[in-house]
Amino acid sequence: MSALNNAAKTQKTHRERHQPDSRFKLGLLEKKKDYKLRAQDYNKKKKALQHLRKKALNKNPDEFYFHMINSKQVDGVHREKTKDTVLTEEQVTLMQTQDRKYIINKRTSEKNKIEKLKSGLHLINCTDKPKNIHTFFVDSEKEKRSFSISSRLSTHPSLLGRTHNRPTVSDLQSGKFRLDTLNPEVVEEMGKKTGKAYKELQQRLEREEQLAVVQRKMEMKAALREKIKPLKLVLEEQKGNAPVYLWPQERKR
Repeated sequence: MSALNNAAKTQKTHRERHQPDSRFKLGLLEKKKDYKLRAQDYNKKKKALQHLRKKALNKNPDEFYFHMINSKQVDGVHREKTKDTVLTEEQVTLMQTQDRKYIINKRTSEKNKIEKLKSGLHLINCTDKPKNIHTFFVDSEKEKRSFSISSRLSTHPSLLGRTHNRPTVSDLQSGKFRLDTLNPEVVEEMGKKTGKAYKELQQRLEREEQLAVVQRKMEMKAALREKIKPLKLVLEEQKGNAPVYLWPQERKR
């Protein structure tokens, strides 16, 4: 029983007194936890001042760094001073012209690579390719009613939907297109190469389109710097297109 009583005595919460009513106008009475925080902050600032004072006493008076004059404090943070470069209108025009020439050069290079890829792939499996029209001519209505496309093309009726690699009946009978004679590894490798080529073609088409938009925007900015100004804005500039202006009619000599 005595042990419980002693334990209850040690767990007693000691409360600090509040600010007397006569001193209420002075604010809250500082408690020990408040004093500890204030003391820690004071000692921290005191050590920082001592460190800076010692650093200043040990500093070489002839010490100099270019960063001392090339930076300044903005809201207590050191920032580099920006060097203002003054360019003439001719220099700005030359720089922008060089940029436009670079874009034109890169776009021409992309066009050449696209044409090279198209010539090798032929876009056989492309969905948006133009549909071909094959016209057959007959001599009479009777021949028209009894006309058979598979007989005219000498192929199997199930292969009429194919527009490429359509084997004839003689080729099928001779076993020229037997799939069991092909190596499956070679077929798989060829399929991977074809898919990779189509993916590269798609990426180059998108890149060429982006370069075309950038070129049109730069050309429009160059046109706006000329003496003749547009009458009004027809279409605002967006990510996918350059701005469109209505220009005054000018008679060429």
